[in-house]
Amino acid sequence: MVEFRIDRRSGVATYLQIVRQVEQALRMGALVEGDRLPTAAQVAAATKVNPNTTLKAYRELERAGLAEVRQGAGTFITRSLARPEAGSDSPLRSALAQWMRQARDEGYSGQDVTALFEAVHAATFRADPQP
Repeated sequence: MVEFRIDRRSGVATYLQIVRQVEQALRMGALVEGDRLPTAAQVAAATKVNPNTTLKAYRELERAGLAEVRQGAGTFITRSLARPEAGSDSPLRSALAQWMRQARDEGYSGQDVTALFEAVHAATFRADPQP
């Protein structure tokens, strides 16, 4: 089951943080088709987020075709975003892990690495429209 972490200082709407975390879990294979998402009440208890915020996130996931609400049963994942070639043994993942270890060894903090990664990511994918 996914555990949501809400950063109230991020400037990103809470429901979008939930959506993005589900999408990330789908990409990494932590959530797969058929998995049940936590109830809005469970998310509210764990994160102190209004249950309606979670329901809004789940509706967004449903609109995107990633989840479906089954009355009385819960919200379930309907498709994966995982790429088999991005698994734990992929060369790309290994190279990224090596890069991160090198950055850490050179004294970069986790926040420094995140900022550097995001800057390079934005520059690289700026002209590459996302589907």
